[in-house]
Formats: sequence, C-alpha cells, structure tokens
Amino acid sequence: MSDILIVDDERDIRELVSDILEDEGYSTRKAGTSDEAMAQINAEAPALLVLDIWLKDSRMDGIDILKTVKRDNPDVPVVIISGHGNIEIAVAAIKQGAYDFIEKPFNIDQLLVVIRRAMEASRLRRENSSLKRREVTSAEMIGKSGAFRGLVSQLDKVTKSNGRVMLTGPAGSGKEIAARYIHANSNRAGAPFVSVSCASIAPERMEEVLFGRETADRGVEPGLLEEAHGGVVYFDEVADMPLGTQSKILRVLVDQQFQRVGGTDKVRVDLRVISSTNRDLETEIATGTFRQELYHRLNVVPIAVPSLEERREDIPVLAEHFIASCNQTQGLPLRELTEEAVALMQTMVWPGNVRQLKNLVERVLILGEGTGPIEARELPEEGEKGGEEGRLVMSGALAALPLREAREAFEREYLLTQINRFGGNISRTAAFVGMERSALHRKLKSLGVVTTNKAGARVAHVDEAQEAAE
Repeated sequence: MSDILIVDDERDIRELVSDILEDEGYSTRKAGTSDEAMAQINAEAPALLVLDIWLKDSRMDGIDILKTVKRDNPDVPVVIISGHGNIEIAVAAIKQGAYDFIEKPFNIDQLLVVIRRAMEASRLRRENSSLKRREVTSAEMIGKSGAFRGLVSQLDKVTKSNGRVMLTGPAGSGKEIAARYIHANSNRAGAPFVSVSCASIAPERMEEVLFGRETADRGVEPGLLEEAHGGVVYFDEVADMPLGTQSKILRVLVDQQFQRVGGTDKVRVDLRVISSTNRDLETEIATGTFRQELYHRLNVVPIAVPSLEERREDIPVLAEHFIASCNQTQGLPLRELTEEAVALMQTMVWPGNVRQLKNLVERVLILGEGTGPIEARELPEEGEKGGEEGRLVMSGALAALPLREAREAFEREYLLTQINRFGGNISRTAAFVGMERSALHRKLKSLGVVTTNKAGARVAHVDEAQEAAE
C-alpha cells in the first residue's frame, strides 16, 4: 500500500495530478468513475485517495465513495478536490472523515503540501498499528504443566479458523492472554485486537463505546467494533454486558453490520469474536440476565482456562517470567528464587490465580531485601491482605485428635499438597519427600490418597470411600 489513487471525471485533471505526483516520486493509479474507483480500492487499498466530489455519469458521488472507504478502509486518508467547493461541502467531507479539502483550480504547491502531510499521517498511523500488533504478539503463553499443555493444544486447534471462542475460567487465570494468543497465531494477526471490558464500561455508555456515534457538532466518532474491523474483538467478562446491548450484539453477529448511535448509515464489519467469563452463563440465562441465543452464538468453541491451583508446576517458571518482566519494564532487581521459596509458593493458596502471583512477585521485588535470591521468609505471612496471599495450612481441628489420627491427617494433607505441587508426578514427589517410589505408593494407599485426571494433569485427592469409613 504505497501508491496514490486519483479519482476525477475529467481526464485532464487526472493526468495533471498524476504527473505532478509522479514527478515528486509517488506512484499513482487513476479512475474516472465510481465503479472504476471502487474496483481499484477493493483490489488493493491505496496509501492515499485524491477524490473529486462531483463524478459525472457515476452511480456514486465523492461523498458516497468517502463514506464507503472510511467504513471499509478507515486507515486510508482521503483528500477531497472540487471545482464547486464551498464551506458546506468542505464541512460535510471533513465530518465524514476526509483528511483535507482543496478547491479547483488548485495551487500545485498547496496540493503537494496537503499530499505530503496526508501521506505522513498515513505512515504514522501504520507504524502505530504495527507497534500495537507487536505488543499484542509479545503476550506469550508461559508454562509446562500438563494442564497448560492441554490448554495450548486446544488454542492451537482454533487459531486458523474463524470460529467464535468462549474462554471460561476464574478471574486472573489468563483468559485475555489466551485470547491474544489465538489472535497472534491466526490469519488475522496483522489486523487489530480490540478488548472490550464489559465490566468496566458504564451500561448507559456501552452502545456508544461499541457502535460509535454521529452528531452534528463532532461528526462521525467510530466505536470499538469499527476499530476492530478485519481483526478480533474480545468481550472480556461478557456476562456483565447489559441486556439491551446483548440484543444488538446478537444482531451484529447475524448481519455483520450495525448503525452508529445517532446515525442512519449501515456500517459493515468483518470481525472474529472471542469472549470470556468467570461466571456460569447457563445460570445467568436461567435468572434472565443473559440471552440464551447470544450464548449459543458466542459459545461455538468453549475452552476452559485452568486455575493456578490446577497448574502448580508452572508457578516457578511463571514467577521467573514476572521477575524478568519487572526488571525490563521497571528496573526492579533481577533476582533468583531459592528452592524453599519455590516450594512455599507451590503450596500457597492462589484465589487470584496468575494475576495474584504476578502482583506478589512485583511486591517482593519492590519491598525485598537487596538483589540476592528471594528467600521464603520474604513471602507474605498467613492472613496478610485479608488472606489473599495465605499459605496452605491444615485445619485447627488437628489439635483435638489423638496423636495417631493427627499424624495420619498431617501425612495425608502433606502428601496431597506435594503430589499436586508436582502435577501428580509420583517419582518427583517421592524424590522430594525422601521416600522410595514403592514406599510412597503404599503410604498413599494406606492414607486413602488417589490421583485422577483433571484439566490435563494428575490431581491427588482423598478417596471418598475411605474418608467415609473413617
């Protein structure tokens, strides 16, 4: 996209403008009617459009072409030229998204100044989009556990399709990173990724934010759906979307078009939709707060994002990733983790999941002790921050048990914790606790501890029959 398309019904004007621009080093294309212009734009969008307002013997005039181009190719700047220009036409063109307006007969120097500025604006816009895309693709997936590998395997299956994906999982588990991973590895990776935080947008503003608006004073103000044209729109926590907006989004999914608030023109969009929620949408449907038809439209491919508890094996690699990230972005110390600190982190309760782990790492680096390895004593104590970062501890009811029963209860909970910490890997658990593998198996059987598959990993739990017998 490096050429300039000149659209004018007067051949002499087309040739003159083309010659002037080519003398300045630009490459050009020419069109004399609206049909020719649209055919060339649809074949390959130009870097800039020089457009005559009045096109004789054409189905569309310049304003119609301008509206279509700004709808389908919003990054292409349009310079309007007309021999019948006046303030009203100029204002109308600018409100519809034209970069500038020049009257015929035009001054060559003035034309070149406007063209150079428009081309520079186009270049900066493309660079900005490229930087945003680079930032999106840098949101990498981190982990090595069975649950993590299972998640990535599912995500990889949907990257190349255009199917709608519903990501479910607890808050802080990394649903947006999973959505960005799908986008970055899809055939839409070069197009925008637009995140819509359904929980943080006021209900009364939701439709303006999504669909944009048209007013007499400010003209056209595109919404998030328009910004996402050609790419991906991500509805974060979609259960928080107002019911009225849900109906309109459903219509967009069916028709692939909508009207801006206060507008009359249909805006066509090509979107892939990814949604996420930490709530049970079927329960929301039953209570009347979520539309069943929208649920079925969005839930084409459901993918569950595991909690941090289901992927405790990933805690060390995630923590190291966050330490490196804090060092690069904030200049915080690049510290290592001691084995004791890792072991303690893998046995802590993480209700806030990966987000909570990231916050804890940042907190330790800010308040920590020098630049040496992070020690277990630097991690938060039980109950700090309202228990948000508490450790996995046994029930106080142990104090009321006889020694033999208390010892069994302790051993059971200790081994449950260690097995889950190592993702159900008995060999690694045995090595850590200092037992032979066969001895550990016997001990687990005597304590009623079994392992089952869950979220792609082995998870230990107490056998219900033995627990009932006790």
